[in-house]
Amino acid sequence: MLQSIPTPSISVVEIGPFTIHAYALCIITGVAVAIWLSNRRFVAAFPDVRGVVGDVAIIAVPAGVLGGRLYHVITTPERFFGRNGHPEDILKIWEGGLGIWGAIALGGAGAFVGYLYLGRTRTLPQFRYFADAVAPGVIFAQAIGRWGNWFNGELFGRPTNLPWALEIPRWARPSGYEEFSTFHPTFLYESLWCALVGFILLRLGSRLKGGQLFALYVAAYCLGRLGFELLRIDSAHHIAGIRINVLVAIVVGLISLALFRRFSRNPR
Repeated sequence: MLQSIPTPSISVVEIGPFTIHAYALCIITGVAVAIWLSNRRFVAAFPDVRGVVGDVAIIAVPAGVLGGRLYHVITTPERFFGRNGHPEDILKIWEGGLGIWGAIALGGAGAFVGYLYLGRTRTLPQFRYFADAVAPGVIFAQAIGRWGNWFNGELFGRPTNLPWALEIPRWARPSGYEEFSTFHPTFLYESLWCALVGFILLRLGSRLKGGQLFALYVAAYCLGRLGFELLRIDSAHHIAGIRINVLVAIVVGLISLALFRRFSRNPR
């Protein structure tokens, strides 16, 4: 019977001169799945747009990685700057630290710019249809990418003795929790939630109006992230006693719900 989920003891594999980080491998796998699924969906709806998803990804993916890292650096500056900071660690994204809010914001902006650029030389449907096509792939990528946090021994919640609790080595336990050994596997909760939302989006795709599917993706993710953030115990900055990511989830979730309602007037 399962007593707890162990944290992997190995997160890096060295093959000759190459070093493979499990965190980076999970991110890359998620991106590959997102591009594959998004391309299938977009081409199925608009057969004349072959290659568009891959071309847009050339800009959107690096922009998303950059945005995710910038968000992490901005919200946890003490890790990189100041007396005890290490600015050189900003480049070490394989150690974790990609904020999803920054990734969505800058990645989405990169996708929009790339899509407009491609639209200069070929006829493309409105961007909201492209956003709807990629929404399920993006959240499946998030589901896969969260497993990278498992290898890094991070993104866990309060102590628990549940059968699926995550066993955390002493070196990775937050201050004040050194005597606890098992914690809520919030990385797993988020991964399962993202996968569930992805399948729901696939089922609802043909029933919603243009732009609604992407707005629903963001709203649903925010709902889940709100719950997971309330479980987490890692250090974080607060505003009025509330974790920043909780506030961001609430604000972004409400905006996406407003957009979902607005897009209901669009053609299907």
